[in-house]
Amino acid sequence: MAKLGTLGRSGLIRKTNDGMRLIMTTFVGFLIGFLIGISFPSVNITKLHFPSSIASYNEDKNSGIKTQALLNHAWISTHNNNSLLNSTSTAKIYVSTNPKGAERLPPEIIVPESDFYLRRLWGNPSEDLPFEQKYLVTFTVGYEQKNNIDAAVKKFSGNFTLLLFHYDGRTSEWDEFEWSKRAIHVSARKQTKWWYAKRFLHPDIVAPYEYIFIWDEDLGLEHFNAERYIELVKKHDLEISQPGLEPNNGLTWQMTKRRGDREVHKETEERPGWCTHPHLPPCAAFVEIMAPVFSRNAWKCVWHMIQNDLVHGWGLDFALRKCVEPAHEKIGVVDSQWIVHQVVPSLGNQGQSEKGKAPWEGVRERCRKEWGIFQTRLADAEKAYYKKMGIAPPNATSV
Repeated sequence: MAKLGTLGRSGLIRKTNDGMRLIMTTFVGFLIGFLIGISFPSVNITKLHFPSSIASYNEDKNSGIKTQALLNHAWISTHNNNSLLNSTSTAKIYVSTNPKGAERLPPEIIVPESDFYLRRLWGNPSEDLPFEQKYLVTFTVGYEQKNNIDAAVKKFSGNFTLLLFHYDGRTSEWDEFEWSKRAIHVSARKQTKWWYAKRFLHPDIVAPYEYIFIWDEDLGLEHFNAERYIELVKKHDLEISQPGLEPNNGLTWQMTKRRGDREVHKETEERPGWCTHPHLPPCAAFVEIMAPVFSRNAWKCVWHMIQNDLVHGWGLDFALRKCVEPAHEKIGVVDSQWIVHQVVPSLGNQGQSEKGKAPWEGVRERCRKEWGIFQTRLADAEKAYYKKMGIAPPNATSV
C-alpha cells in the first residue's frame, strides 16, 4: 500500500509540472506575439483599398487567388499608403515665391495671368484658338454712338481683341453688327472708362497683349489705321502714345495737335508759363486721356496709379511720365495716323441734375474736383516716400 501511495504522489507531481510548462509556454508565446505585433503598423481592414482584381475575389470563387496572396497584397498596399501619408505630413508644399495666397501650391500648377480670348465649350482646349490676338482695344460706349463705333471698329484688324464697356446698360442691341458677336461686352450703368479699366484691365488679365488702347467713343478714325499705328509706335520706341488730333476739332493742348510734316513728335511749345521745363508736361512727356495707347510694361505701372474712387482720370495725363524713363523720349504723339475728336458729351449727360445745374455741369465739377484730389495724393505720397527714405525730394521742375 505504501508503494501504491508513492506512485500516486509522483504521478500528481508530473501532472502539475506539465501544467506549469503549458502555462509558461502559453504566456511566453503570448508575450512574443504581442511584442512582434506592436513592432508593425496596425492594419485596419475596413480602410484597405484593394485593386479591382482582388476586390472581385468574393464575386469569383474560381479566380485562383488564395487567402495568403490577398493578405500579402493588403499588407503591401497599407504599408505604401501609410508611407505616403507620413511623407505628406512631414513635407508639405510651401513656396514663398509663389503669388500671395498660393504658397501651398506646386509652382507648375499656378497660372497667374489670363486674357480675353473667347474659348469653345467643346473639343480640345489646345485647338480653341486659331491664333492669339496681340493687341487689345477698348471703347466705353453708349448705344447712341453705335454708328461711330461701328466705323471705328473696322479700323482695327483681327490682331485686336475688342472689348466694349457699356455705360448705358444696352448690350444686346449691338448684335446687329456682326463684329459685336465676337467682342467682349461688359456693362455697368453710368460708369467711366477709368472705372472699368481699374476693375477689368488688371495687368495680369491683359498680359498677353503688347499694346492696350483705352479710347473714348467720340473719335473719328477716317485717317487712322491701327496696324500702321503699331508699326510707328515700335519704330519710335514709344511706351505711351496717342494719335495726333485734327487741329480744328476739340483741341485743348498743343502737344496733341497733329503735325503734317512728320511721323511722330515728342515735344512742343505751349503758351507762356504753362511749362516749367521743356521736358515736362504739357510740353513733353504728355498725352491726353481720351485716346491713350499703352505698352504692356507701361500699363503695369499706370494701372497701379489709377485711384479706385477717382473715376474720371483727370490729372492722370500729367502723371503718366512717372511710369516710363526717360519720359520725354518714351511718350509721344503719332502724327501720320491721326483722329478727330468729335466732342460728343454723351457720358456727361449721364449725370444727375442738382441745385438747378444741368447733368453735364455736375459731371464737369466732379472732374475738376478729382484732379485736385489726385494731385494732392500724388504729392503727399512722394513726400512720404522721401521722408521715410531719409532723402531730400527732387526739385519740382526737374525731369
